Amino acid sequence: MRILIKNGLVIDPVKQSREIRNIYIENGIFVSGNGFVTDREIDAEGKAVMPGLIDAHCHLREPGFEYREDIVSGTRSAARGGFTTIACMPNTSPVCDNAAIVEYIIHKAEEQGSCRVLPIGAVTKGQKGSELAEIGLMAEAGIVAVSDDGRPVEQSDMMRKAMIYANQFGLRVISHCEDMSLADGHMNEGIVSTELGLKGIPAAAEEIMVARDIILSEYLNIPIHLAHLSTARSIDLVRMAKDRGVPVTCETCPHYFTLNEEAVRGFNTMAKMNPPLRPESDREAIIAGLVDGTIDIIATDHAPHHADEKEIEFALANNGIVGFETAFALAYTWLVRSGRMSLEKMLAKFTTDPAKILGQKLGTIDSGSPADLIIADLENSFVFDKKQIVGKAKNTPYDGFELYGKIVMTVQGGKIRYEA
Repeated sequence: MRILIKNGLVIDPVKQSREIRNIYIENGIFVSGNGFVTDREIDAEGKAVMPGLIDAHCHLREPGFEYREDIVSGTRSAARGGFTTIACMPNTSPVCDNAAIVEYIIHKAEEQGSCRVLPIGAVTKGQKGSELAEIGLMAEAGIVAVSDDGRPVEQSDMMRKAMIYANQFGLRVISHCEDMSLADGHMNEGIVSTELGLKGIPAAAEEIMVARDIILSEYLNIPIHLAHLSTARSIDLVRMAKDRGVPVTCETCPHYFTLNEEAVRGFNTMAKMNPPLRPESDREAIIAGLVDGTIDIIATDHAPHHADEKEIEFALANNGIVGFETAFALAYTWLVRSGRMSLEKMLAKFTTDPAKILGQKLGTIDSGSPADLIIADLENSFVFDKKQIVGKAKNTPYDGFELYGKIVMTVQGGKIRYEA
């Protein structure tokens, strides 16, 4: 199909520019448009046209937990949120620790999915931390990184071996930074946890492992990527490491710069996540880290759960929230409309920067690139309604929030995957 998207404000995160111009798509790629005869014209006047979003950290739950989410429902939700590429974590059942499961995920996404899916393989077999997974065979099958996300790689020697081995295949280890000996709790350890009578998780549980992984990266001179950072000290550690030239990258998630631990009051299980929501000072530090470039990317950590796993006693409820359909709007509302960041810089953290970390030639609107783009209404607010989520799970703390940045169309590989 030949598509012309006209009159839109095109935001380019590579050139850090914006201009009203036409976009041409043919055979699934962006083209120059000379002598172009269209099959469909889309008038994007008054809307922003941007590269498709890339999520470097999500959970699709398939295989094994399809009652929470599956590849079909998860990618449909991702497309509605503007994501054209997502990288899914391996904590499935069975664990994605071998080539057969990698191939299954890729094949099903290509056949039935609504966006591109890039599997992340496990670091260790069964995510048990005792033996390296078949990283080389998974690399041949198509993984883009390795991680034991959901659990840390607790043994430093195992992490060292994983970094060395994965690096031979051009892959990064994505580290879930958590000292499990300190993390036996239900929310951030502090005043709120004390008042609610809930056992807390100290910030040090994250920060100790951040420090360890930075030390390993510096010692080995091998890149590492730190997942879902949530505290001011974690960001300071990364900032100092980058100043020394350590090849470390990191991410945060929208919930860590839009919410703080106060959201847990009332024993709100929709605000229960791992790492937990932190105090307001940490939330502000996360924003500062995004603004100064210490934090490389924004990822969703989309973690769908069945209602029965959330609508129960707080201490028993599962950690995690869904994030595909709110991520862009939350970032635009909190970071751009607040004046803290330009749209171009914020967009890079959803596009070109995760593409680099995952080793993918994606996230641009250059001629010859895969035709992945979104159209968004940046001017009119909307009230987010969790009942309209198209994924299976509805576990979100953002129901009823007034947001800006509604996705009205998602195009992936030249195909319209979502249209409002």
